[in-house]
Amino acid sequence: MRIPIERQKAKITPDLKRVVARFFFNGDARAKGIILKVTEMSDDDVERSVIPLLREFSRRHRNITRIFERHAEKVKPLIQALGLDFDKIPMKRKLLIGSYFTNEFSIESAAFFNPSIVEDPDQSNLEEGEKRVVLSFRAVGEGHVSSIVFRQAIVDRENNVTIIPAGNYVDEPDIIRNTIYHKQIFFQNAVSISLPDSVLREVAGSLPDTFDYVGLKKVIREMQQRYQVDHLLKRGLERLLWLADSYYEINFSLDTDISDRVIFPYSDAESRGIEDARFVKYTGDKSGVTYYATYTAFDGITIQPKLLQTRDFYHFKIMPLYGEGAQNKNLALFPRKIKGKYAMMSRIDGINNYIMYSDKINIWENPEILQTPKYPWEFVQIGNCGSPIETAEGWLVITHGVGPMRTYCLGATLLDLEDPKIEIGRLREPLIIPNKDEREGYVPNVLYSCGALIHNEELLIPYGLSDYASTFATVHLKDLLQRVKEG
Repeated sequence: MRIPIERQKAKITPDLKRVVARFFFNGDARAKGIILKVTEMSDDDVERSVIPLLREFSRRHRNITRIFERHAEKVKPLIQALGLDFDKIPMKRKLLIGSYFTNEFSIESAAFFNPSIVEDPDQSNLEEGEKRVVLSFRAVGEGHVSSIVFRQAIVDRENNVTIIPAGNYVDEPDIIRNTIYHKQIFFQNAVSISLPDSVLREVAGSLPDTFDYVGLKKVIREMQQRYQVDHLLKRGLERLLWLADSYYEINFSLDTDISDRVIFPYSDAESRGIEDARFVKYTGDKSGVTYYATYTAFDGITIQPKLLQTRDFYHFKIMPLYGEGAQNKNLALFPRKIKGKYAMMSRIDGINNYIMYSDKINIWENPEILQTPKYPWEFVQIGNCGSPIETAEGWLVITHGVGPMRTYCLGATLLDLEDPKIEIGRLREPLIIPNKDEREGYVPNVLYSCGALIHNEELLIPYGLSDYASTFATVHLKDLLQRVKEG
């Protein structure tokens, strides 16, 4: 018999009105043609064209003039190639040029699901028993491209969730790429790229002991010219460049609401989407509290696990994860070190839960099998649904299991605090299964979560509904732990 849970009424669905103005580019030849046409317009025609644009889209975007100007700046090399002086182009004409290289992208038009939850850094001005939380979601828009978006919510003393309404605008951050790479470490991590050792040695031999992205790009482009006929080799070299491109930082303006902030795929390795961020509040380091999130980057062919780091949800650092254990999807970081080492769960073979330890947070080797499918509802695969949660009884792990009809259910496992390789117990029956109101969606019969939270002696679980929308459920922690230990 399954343990009783309480489903909440709160439900978050995709909102078609949530759009962001992104850079739009359709090739050099077409772009040059557009630029020439705009430069040939009379001042009156420019005025008649740009003023209605600003009037209409200023209602939909914060500082649309800044966006148009930034996008005009992106095509500055093409403008200069046409023999034009970018700096002498009048501002309104420059804004009109930028508008042709801008398009609106509906960030959540298709789906809003697979949430995680962490305590908000700001817990001020709350009543006793309340908690402010940050929710992250996988938002899916045009072309089924996924991004990470956020909402803020208040959990009251009865654990009812009130979602703070989203702001009126969606903003992209500033992207910073200033990483210096150490050759030895970089090429140790490059073994996952399918390139012959001789080619890797040739690339490495052409670089100094430390180099930046621009230096690596120059070497790779020269080698691609030499190996033009070998398309597989050229592709491998491109992936080596993508590896370096996977390191970057992003900054959001301080005047943005958290619901305004969207993390898009910003590197080539993420070009087809970033999926299922598992946020965790990490403690124990000398530097204080840090929020980490593991997520999956996808370029249409290759899956690359990545790590996101922030303290305030304004400034984020992004880096790839390496090693034998950093393969496939489903990585989840423990919220503190265990016996002096970072600890991570993963599902490297797509079927079983693994555990691994590391001295470095971005390098993961020697994964060990932790759990295999045991019960009929998880015979296809078992995986985590977010980072383990520390309790007095052990590490509580919300799991997902896949069974008949590719139905995803949520389960629970308890691991030993000092040695998480020891499974104390596992629910025999699912904790949450899709009911008649939850099984319809983009992918039917799928319940999935990327993180849960303990509050007021209950476990609060946000979860996705059939890859379309999201909702919440609660269960009494004491009852859940007892049932898990009974096995």
